[in-house]
Amino acid sequence: MRVLMFGWEFPPFYSGGLGTACYGLTKGLSHHNVKVTFVMPKGPDTVKSDFVKLLVADKAFKNHNFRIKKIDSILTPYLNSQTYNEKFQDYSLMLKKQSTELLYGKNMFEEVYRFSEQAKLIALSEEFDVIHAHDWMTYMAGIKAKKVSGKPLVVHMHATEFDRTGGNGINQYVYDIEKRGMHEADKVCAVSNYTKSMVVQHYGVPPEKVEVVHNAVEFSDRQIYRIEKTDKVVLFLGRITLQKGPEYFVEAAKKVMDRDPNVKFVVVGSGDMEPQMIEHAASLGIANRMLFAGFLTGEDVNKAYQMADIYVMPSVSEPFGITPLEAMKSGTPVIISKQSGVSEVIQNCLKVDFWDVDDIANKILSLLHYETLHQTLKHHGTIEVDKFNWDIPAEKCLRIYNELVR
Repeated sequence: MRVLMFGWEFPPFYSGGLGTACYGLTKGLSHHNVKVTFVMPKGPDTVKSDFVKLLVADKAFKNHNFRIKKIDSILTPYLNSQTYNEKFQDYSLMLKKQSTELLYGKNMFEEVYRFSEQAKLIALSEEFDVIHAHDWMTYMAGIKAKKVSGKPLVVHMHATEFDRTGGNGINQYVYDIEKRGMHEADKVCAVSNYTKSMVVQHYGVPPEKVEVVHNAVEFSDRQIYRIEKTDKVVLFLGRITLQKGPEYFVEAAKKVMDRDPNVKFVVVGSGDMEPQMIEHAASLGIANRMLFAGFLTGEDVNKAYQMADIYVMPSVSEPFGITPLEAMKSGTPVIISKQSGVSEVIQNCLKVDFWDVDDIANKILSLLHYETLHQTLKHHGTIEVDKFNWDIPAEKCLRIYNELVR
């Protein structure tokens, strides 16, 4: 089986769970002798240190028929129109200084179109059996590749526009691309039953056309960090955006601190709501006990998980959510919102409604003050998460591919 796959982020060039998911899925497919050509919008001209470590030194793809093709671009994950325009201005100034021709559109929608045109050319030159496109920015690429090749198209829905905006002020252009992509595809992969229900309800996609392919997580042997501390630490790790529910984390933190002043709250990540989150903490008088660590990568993320006594994911609308699995693997008990896809597949955790800050606070305090509960979730959570393997979603995708090419 040969797959032409479109995405826009891939480790180490990523800023969220999508790149991690693409990495894991393609590696899982390689274990089943699936030849994948992964096309992303940006990347280095030559493979260098970090890239070699992830894709060559790890030997995950060197002997498994895996290749990456790169198209230069200024697209980045989770980019909105405003931030794209800011990057575009910087890019334009740079090119003027170099007397170089302008290659990219004035807004990200033009660039999505340009990427789709590049994808069409690649589809004409590559040999493949199935096309697989991840999230809205690559759907047009998948559609054009299908039209020029006549090969079946699978689109993967990791997060809908309703997830990103909470249903308020959705971008009609993005919504239209998502809808068109799913309707023109031969099959839709949704990362959870929660996401499938969104796709069926908001986009009018027939339920029989949508297959649920839960994400997994890949773990390597990690160094154990010994961190001496007297304070208890509660961790938020993720993009600081509406979708992740950062304001509910702050509200719950205030309620916890009112009852136990020895608890510290650490926020790891960046996003458009970061200034608002900091101001909110200051207005509640808890800024001195809430640390904003910024965006972390690699082993620093592992250190953050191991430093924490509890990991909290109060997402408003989370299609899946890999971070709780990473926290559990690190031996950190987790509290997750019921409005997340990952809540469908893990049991050894505490589940809350994202808006119920009293319940979140009570569960945090219970985990901090009742050692038996803390140790039980830590022990059984570590055991449970070992069952998550990217070979399982890869097998589901391969079954979909085989059905489409019969």
